[in-house]
Amino acid sequence: MKVDDFSARPALGVGLKITAILLFTCMSAIIKSLADDVPAGESVFFRSFFAIPVILIWLAQRGKLKSGLKTQNPMGHVWRGLFGTTAMGLTFTGLGLLPLPEVTAIGFATPIFTVILAAVLLGEQIRLIRVTAVAMGLVGVMIILWPRFTNIGTMEQTATIGALLILMATMVRSLVQIHIRQLVQNEDTAAIVFYFSATASILALFTLPFGWVMPDLQTFGLLVLAGLIGGVAQILITSAYRFGSASMLAPYDYTSMLFAIVLGYVFFAELPTMMMLAGAALVISA
Repeated sequence: MKVDDFSARPALGVGLKITAILLFTCMSAIIKSLADDVPAGESVFFRSFFAIPVILIWLAQRGKLKSGLKTQNPMGHVWRGLFGTTAMGLTFTGLGLLPLPEVTAIGFATPIFTVILAAVLLGEQIRLIRVTAVAMGLVGVMIILWPRFTNIGTMEQTATIGALLILMATMVRSLVQIHIRQLVQNEDTAAIVFYFSATASILALFTLPFGWVMPDLQTFGLLVLAGLIGGVAQILITSAYRFGSASMLAPYDYTSMLFAIVLGYVFFAELPTMMMLAGAALVISA
């Protein structure tokens, strides 16, 4: 996003951000509802491929269909796609094994791991206040995960695997955040969004031999809907930062917990535990 694209209209920015978060949560709920019947790789393909038309229409409306897709760093997009697709695949697999609010809560740890990895990989200095925040966040993550690693039983083992997958996805997503920091220095945001969807679609095809199914009409419709919703949400969240600063909009990421609790209860009869909420509160505070 170029500086001259910025227009200070904070209320609109907040509205776009919250709407995007709601759509992303709805997309996750759709993927979760299909997890028992559709393998994660196939869901990744539909989520990515059917987002592309939405992104192209958006670029055409902005008059950036050509200029917005120019790139000076094609391999950078490939790496971003590889990391992002891995994180998406792990998340989609974990969604079938864990309650939606718990997946969301663990995902809040992404900024914490980003700080740690930025220090390790980029040599960024971490001030004492950030060290304290990271420590608090890690304690919160452990509180969320603790029941999954201490209970015994078949169902608990399945949930433990799910928790590990989501934790791994969170760490990989942190790598994505660091990589995007470097990409945006030379690349247009539109190019990053488009080439991620394109790369993820191609990479997902490599999972075709591993259990893809022929979906019935309803399942196909839901998969396409997940892709369309994901594309629209990506556009809305990108557009939000044209009207409000990153620091102002960042706290609204946590509305996803409210949406996850509501959707988890309505569609999957899931209720968050007090321990999960306590851990999530620590992570959010950090």
